[in-house]
Amino acid sequence: MAERGGAPKLIALDVDGTLLDSGFAVRERVIAAVRAAVAAGAHVVVTTGRTVLTTRPVLRELGLTEGHALCSNGAVHVDVARGHPVAVQSFDPAPAVLALLALFPEMVFAAERVGVGTWATGQGPGEFSIGEFQLVDHRMLSSEPTPRLNGWWPAGSVEDMLGRLASLEVPDASWVHGEYGPWLTVSRRGVSKGWALERLRRTLGVAADATLAIGDGFNDREMLRWAAHSVAMAGSPDAVLALADEVTGGVAEDGVATVLERWFG
Repeated sequence: MAERGGAPKLIALDVDGTLLDSGFAVRERVIAAVRAAVAAGAHVVVTTGRTVLTTRPVLRELGLTEGHALCSNGAVHVDVARGHPVAVQSFDPAPAVLALLALFPEMVFAAERVGVGTWATGQGPGEFSIGEFQLVDHRMLSSEPTPRLNGWWPAGSVEDMLGRLASLEVPDASWVHGEYGPWLTVSRRGVSKGWALERLRRTLGVAADATLAIGDGFNDREMLRWAAHSVAMAGSPDAVLALADEVTGGVAEDGVATVLERWFG
């Protein structure tokens, strides 16, 4: 894309750690840069691990009233104008729950109920302030398909968790672990931010070399591999930084705006 000299036509933006720090508002300079990109005709696609419910406030902050958003690590495709999913990639969580309980008997699970809320087997560190939150047992949690299953291991460490996960095999499911604690997210096998963005790119008819992605986490790795130009936020894990074409400043330094202003300033 840099060689072409043209502006990106499809821009994928992660939320937490990229557009904003969790629990805080998007900064004004970033909002202005996003709106300038949209005004110039670019498809700005919020691409996040968040649910539909917790993504909607971010879309409102950015002033995005039409287009597309990809939630739950690409498993839920949202029509922004309608505010509702147009495609959901669900899977049966039961095999994953059973396999994970065998490795982590104390694991707390949370299954997304799209557009409704969350079923959980206990209280975890996640934020469930938007939508219904219902405590259920493992059997109930496993009884319905879901696009996203979170697992939190309160008794363990990231290092120990990763060691045990090396033996995890669940048909039709894949997982990604978090950056800052012993938790992971399970999705339908093959579904990722990058997978969903490629489907959207083809639908929109955007050239592959006119794509840009900015992210900071392990769940952004496929998205960064997908983009013609990939940008990691400062402070991202080394495995994420290694995939990026460039590194921009952190949230407090308006890193997303620094990149977008190159074309839309």
